[in-house]
Amino acid sequence: MSTISTLGLILLMLMILVGGKAGAQSFLALILNFGLLFLAIVLVAFHFSPLIVTLVTGMLVLALTIFMSSGDDLSSTVAFIASAVVLVVLVAVIVPVEQWALVQGFGPEDSEDLEGLSVLVGISFVQVTTATAILSTLGAIAEAAMAIAAGLSEILEQHPQVGLKALMGDGIAVGKQIIGTTFNTLFFGFFGGFLALFIWFTGVHYSFGEILNDKIFVSEILMILFAMVSVILTVPITTWVMTRAVAGQRKRADKAKMGE
Repeated sequence: MSTISTLGLILLMLMILVGGKAGAQSFLALILNFGLLFLAIVLVAFHFSPLIVTLVTGMLVLALTIFMSSGDDLSSTVAFIASAVVLVVLVAVIVPVEQWALVQGFGPEDSEDLEGLSVLVGISFVQVTTATAILSTLGAIAEAAMAIAAGLSEILEQHPQVGLKALMGDGIAVGKQIIGTTFNTLFFGFFGGFLALFIWFTGVHYSFGEILNDKIFVSEILMILFAMVSVILTVPITTWVMTRAVAGQRKRADKAKMGE
């Protein structure tokens, strides 16, 4: 049995042990998301539009991640709607920024690996870089949306008659608490993944200006910034969607009482 298979089984057992049925569903969602991402790569390789493939794949990934990890219909629906809105807003930001940043393709650090290979693959590297940036934000969006929606759902369960203004304030308060930890997660994930690159920069005596203008470094920093922006946007949007959903539920309940 390979190392990956062993670690995968350990992950499955731990998720079932800690999360029970929800943990098993989350593991299944992880497998399905991997399949979706692999399918997206195949479609892009067959010259389908990377942006269209990314948008469709992103929506499916958000749906699987959110609906298969929560048994609460209200919080799941709110989280998905908010995530979809944030994704659309981010696409409108990422596309022009990636066009302007010119970080597509490969950097000089990749020259040895690419020696003897052709990069004329017939695919726009700008669109591929844009698609990569969009996909890199999905985890942060889904995590923040579910955390806020689940927190507000729990508040509603304990205090069903809480006012909409108070609920909005509670959502922002919950969001403030998760923003800091999410930022740290993103930053240390980036730093850990690119520690070897930083050591390489030091070894070849890159200046600070050269590091800031390195294509690979800037590309990764942009992805981290996009993910951070997505978390910040998710907080008020998810809170607003939840308050609108609760307001709609209460109006329907009032109409039903009046009809009786």
